[in-house]
Amino acid sequence: MSEALLELRDVHRTYRVGESDVQALRGVSLRVRRGEFVAIMGPSGSGKSSLMHILGLLDNPDRGEYRMLGEDVGRLSEDEQAGVRNHVAGFVFQQFHLLRRMSIVDNVRLPHIYSGMKGDFRPEALRSLRKVGLEHRLDHTPSQLSGGEQQRVAIARALIRDPMIIFADEPTGNLDSRNSREIMKILEGLHREGRTIVMVTHEDEIAAYAGRIITMRDGLVVSDEHRPSGEPVAGELPSDAASPQAMMHASRAVPAWRDGRFAAFARQALQAILANKVRSFLSVLGIFVGVASVIAMMALGEGARASIREEMKSLGSNLLSVRGGSAKIRGAARGDGAVARFTLRDVRDIAAMRGLVKRASGSVNGSARLVYRNRNWSATLDGVGYDYGLMRATVPAIGRWFTPEEIQRRDKVAVIGATVARELFGRSNPVGQTIKINRINFRVVGLAPPKGFSTHRDQDDIVLIPVTTAMYRVLGKDYLDRIYVEVESAGAIDAAKDAVSALIMKNHRLRDSDSFNIRDMTEIQEMLSSTTQTMSMLLGSIAAISLLVGGIGIMNIMLVSVSERTREIGLRKAIGARRSDIMLQFLVESVGMTLSGGLLGVLAGAGISSMLAAFAGWAVQTTLFSILLATVFSALVGMFFGIWPARKAAALKPVEALRYE
Repeated sequence: MSEALLELRDVHRTYRVGESDVQALRGVSLRVRRGEFVAIMGPSGSGKSSLMHILGLLDNPDRGEYRMLGEDVGRLSEDEQAGVRNHVAGFVFQQFHLLRRMSIVDNVRLPHIYSGMKGDFRPEALRSLRKVGLEHRLDHTPSQLSGGEQQRVAIARALIRDPMIIFADEPTGNLDSRNSREIMKILEGLHREGRTIVMVTHEDEIAAYAGRIITMRDGLVVSDEHRPSGEPVAGELPSDAASPQAMMHASRAVPAWRDGRFAAFARQALQAILANKVRSFLSVLGIFVGVASVIAMMALGEGARASIREEMKSLGSNLLSVRGGSAKIRGAARGDGAVARFTLRDVRDIAAMRGLVKRASGSVNGSARLVYRNRNWSATLDGVGYDYGLMRATVPAIGRWFTPEEIQRRDKVAVIGATVARELFGRSNPVGQTIKINRINFRVVGLAPPKGFSTHRDQDDIVLIPVTTAMYRVLGKDYLDRIYVEVESAGAIDAAKDAVSALIMKNHRLRDSDSFNIRDMTEIQEMLSSTTQTMSMLLGSIAAISLLVGGIGIMNIMLVSVSERTREIGLRKAIGARRSDIMLQFLVESVGMTLSGGLLGVLAGAGISSMLAAFAGWAVQTTLFSILLATVFSALVGMFFGIWPARKAAALKPVEALRYE
């Protein structure tokens, strides 16, 4: 007599239906020997399907013991039971449970994804299909096959892992008589090969193929009959599956990228996405818009910061601006309203403060009427000292700056801005040409580097001449309007302000500093930098919100997908998928959608940035950091919003998922 392959001892199973408990199994005990063909019969609600699910490890008893080859498999974890199912059992269901978006050959080799083995397994699928006579339909989809052919595909899928046991749950329930006979002949042939077959049916003519018929009623075995021809057929167990424990260890979880599961999940995720093109497109659209917004907004913010940095260069570093006139608070002048008149001596004395001051330069301001041949233009006129060029980043790249001797001699030389050069000279080189400034001839010696607009004025619409020339030959001033002071270091600014203030009060015999004021240009730089950073964060936050909304859309779609594919999840678990496999499957789909939307959004965002620069004239700067940030963030959004649907899918019980309507 053959050894017991499956053994149940006093098994009970109760289900909660609404507010009442239904006892599906009430103390069932039986043994199935290796090589038997067992048919389980009984009316609807008798417990035959519940018994099948427990024998196939799709469900666990509430009480009692289930042993396979002497091992207590009822106490194994869910993932360990999945490994045993993958190595031991093949399932044939009444509803076929074929994945309609996959080809026949892909349906058949599906169990191998969860086997922990590497390989393509197409040859094995072909051999399995050849056993059921469908090798000529391998690239068809389930919708192109008849019901009988679909059931044969399900049998081929059950055979591909060379299982010891075939569990067939109403295998002919949805078939006509002719197809039913064909399916039963296949199962009969498998039995003759030595496989153990446990089949649930309610038809006497189907049960007649079995050598043993177990009849159930009200959760109890009421009869167990052996037919004369029902002796178990001797067969060899696979050498690597001597016990459930050996099979369990053989299928322990390994990283998905090591055994090929990840690549398979990626292919199936693509199939799932393409199977619902419109829904997937709408889901991806939210991420697409979000990422494109992030890229465009960050490009605008980075462009603004770059513009601010250029403007800061023109302000100079560690710079103080000393101006005559009283400081005002809420429109009211402090002190007596006197205005200090600075002199060139003040500039020399301030520059002599070694250790605190690096450079100093006086400045006078006015307006100029410029004439070159038949062209004329009005611009701002600044008379400046020698150090002004270095302090305010104004040393010409074309031509040269004033020399100390030219300033001392009050020479009539000028450095003009880009706007002045364009208006007077067009595309011609202005260096060496003579222009009239307020009817006085000046020779252009340099072209100031372009600086663009600052607040309300064009910084390139300017003419720079030596301060002495401006004071005594053009504007008729004997005092300076402003003194620029470059401090040695940022840490010395406060000390320098105090020292300069004390020196001016001493030189001009002032009792207080109300007649002049000293502005710290570093404060302006920090304010501009802080404002730009705040605007960048604001723009980025707005774009991130749109990306968040897109992520919520992905989550909703994935939750719908879990509901729609509940039976598919049950099938995957039945053929050996672990919880982590199901989670990874849905996470790959979620991340796949968000990442594809993210990559398209990166391209769109870069394109939008370029159009803003080209047509609107805005300063934009797309950085590699923003591209990487948006791409990684889109993938993280997919993971974050895909985890809940994935966990929901992974938590489904195989038997509950397979029964889902």
